[in-house]
Amino acid sequence: MATQAAVKESFADLLAETLVANEGLEGSVIPGTVIGIENDFVVIDVGLKAEGRVALKEFGAPGMRPELKRGDIVEVFLERMEDRNGEVMVSREKARREEAWGVLEVAFRNAERVTGVIFNRVKGGFTVDLTGVSAFLPGSQVDIRPVRDVGPLMGSPQPFQILKMDRARGNIVVSRRAVLEESRAEARNELVANLKEGQILTGVVKNITDYGAFVDLGGVDGLLHVTDIAWQRINHPTEALQIGQSVKVQVIKFNPETQRISLGMKQLEADPWDGVQAKYPVGTRFKGRVTNIADYGAFVELEPGIEGLIHVSEMSWTKKNVHPGKIVSTSQEVEVMVLDVDPQKRRISLGLKQCLDNPWDSFLAQCPAGTELEGEIKNITEFGLFVGLPGEIDGMVHMSDISWEKPGDEAIAEFNKGDMVRVKVLDVDIAKERISLGIKQLGGDPYEEGMKSVKKGDVVTCTVSRVVEGGIEVMVNESIPGFIRKNDLSRERSEQRPDRFAVGEKVDAKVTIFDKASRKLSLSIKAREVEEDKKAMQEYGSSDSGASLGDILGAAMKSKKKDEAAGDDK
Repeated sequence: MATQAAVKESFADLLAETLVANEGLEGSVIPGTVIGIENDFVVIDVGLKAEGRVALKEFGAPGMRPELKRGDIVEVFLERMEDRNGEVMVSREKARREEAWGVLEVAFRNAERVTGVIFNRVKGGFTVDLTGVSAFLPGSQVDIRPVRDVGPLMGSPQPFQILKMDRARGNIVVSRRAVLEESRAEARNELVANLKEGQILTGVVKNITDYGAFVDLGGVDGLLHVTDIAWQRINHPTEALQIGQSVKVQVIKFNPETQRISLGMKQLEADPWDGVQAKYPVGTRFKGRVTNIADYGAFVELEPGIEGLIHVSEMSWTKKNVHPGKIVSTSQEVEVMVLDVDPQKRRISLGLKQCLDNPWDSFLAQCPAGTELEGEIKNITEFGLFVGLPGEIDGMVHMSDISWEKPGDEAIAEFNKGDMVRVKVLDVDIAKERISLGIKQLGGDPYEEGMKSVKKGDVVTCTVSRVVEGGIEVMVNESIPGFIRKNDLSRERSEQRPDRFAVGEKVDAKVTIFDKASRKLSLSIKAREVEEDKKAMQEYGSSDSGASLGDILGAAMKSKKKDEAAGDDK
C-alpha cells in the first residue's frame, strides 16, 4: 500500500510539474508535428496530453491546397491548453501573424522598408496586408501626388515604410509616399549631376498654368513654356497637355546654381520655318485658317507652326476703319496672298484683299474719266463731298469742283448727307485708291464762255454786284466776276469812293488784267476815262488850235450822246 501511495504521489508531482511547465505556453508560438490529415483539418501533436486540430486552408495560399504530409514540423499558435472537448486549440494563421509582427518590429526599429499588398479601401485610406498582418495606409501617404485611381496599385506587392506601430492594440500605420520620396531624392541627385542642355528625357506633367506646364523628370521639375510646346500657336497649355500625361522633352536651358530647368517639346520636331521662302513665294496664293484676331489684323495658320499676319490695311479694298473681327472670324478658312517673308524674324505678311477683285480697277474699266453717273452723298467734310459709287467705293468732289460761280464753302452748304447728286469722273488713281469727281464740270464753264468775247483793253459794261471798302465787285456779261479797285473808280480823287455806287448799277470800265489761269478779271473806270480823253483830243483837236480842253470834251460828249441816241432809235 505504501508503494502504491508513493507512486500516486510521484505521478501527481510529475503532472503538476508538467502543468506548471505548460502554463506559459498559452499565447505563444510552439512547434508541432503533423500526425494526420482528416478531411479539411490537420491533426498536430504539440507535445501535450491532447492533439490540436487546424483547418487545412490556414496552411496554404488562398485558392491553393497546401502540400502537407505526416511528419512535417509546423509552427502553430497555442490559444488554449484544452477546450470543452478536451482538445488543444491551436492556429496556424495566428502563428504566422505572430511571426510577422516580430519581423515588422525589427524593421520598424531599423527604419527598414517592408513589402505589402493593398487589398481593401476603408474610410480615410486603404488596408495593406503585410504578410499576414493588416496595416492602415492613409490616403495622403499613397503617392507623392494625389492619385485619382488606385486600382493599378491594388493587389500588387509594394514597398512601404512603417510610420507607427502598437502591438498591444494591433495597429500599424504605413506609408508608400515616404519610400517614393526617398527614391525620388536619390534619383534627383543622380539626374541633376548628369543633366546637360540638349538632353532628351521623359517626364510626367505635374502641373499646368497659363504660361506653361511643370514636368516631373523623376525627382526634379522643369518648366515647359507654352511657346515651346509646339510650333503652332497654342493659346493655353491644356490644348496639348493634361496632368499625369507622359511626355518626351528636351533640356533647353539648365542653371546648376538655381537648378532651374527649361524644357521644350517642339525642339524634338523639325522647324517648319526652315526653307519657308521656297515654300511660300511672294505673290502666291494659299488657303489657311484664322487662328487669332487682334485690333491690328488677323493671324492665319498656313500649316502647323507657320502663321502669317493679315494687317488690317490688307483685309479689304473698301472697309478702311473696320475692326478685323467684322471681316473674318476665328477658325474661318480664307484665301490669302503672300506679300512678304522674313525668315530671320519668322514673319510672313499676308493679304486678303489681293485675292479679291480691285474695285478701283473695275471702276476705271467701267467708268473712265469723263463718265457721268449718279450717287448718294455719304459724307460732307470741310474740303468736299464724298459720293458713293459702284463697287462700294467712294469718290470725292472737292469744294472747288462744286460750282463755277460760288465759292467752295458757299457751294457745300447747299448739299446734305443722303442727297443724290449727278457727278462727272475727273480722274481715277488706282495706286492711291482715289477717285476725283466734279459737279460743275457737268456744264460748261461760264467764265470760259464769257471770256471768249472779252480781251484785255476792251471797254465793257458791267453790273455792280457788291460794294466793299477797297472797291466794287462787278459782273461782266452777267457771268464773269470782276473787281474795280478804289483807285480805279474815277480819274478824279474826290470821286474814288465805293459808296457812291449801288448794287445793280451799270458802269463802263476798261479790262486791265485778264488771267485765265487764276480766273482773275480786273477793270478800271479811271483807265476808260483817260482813254476817252485821248480819243477826244485826237478827234476834235488839241489845245494848240485855240480850243480849250473843256470845249474839246464838250464836243466829244455831244458826239457820244448823238451816237447813243442813234443806237436807241435803231
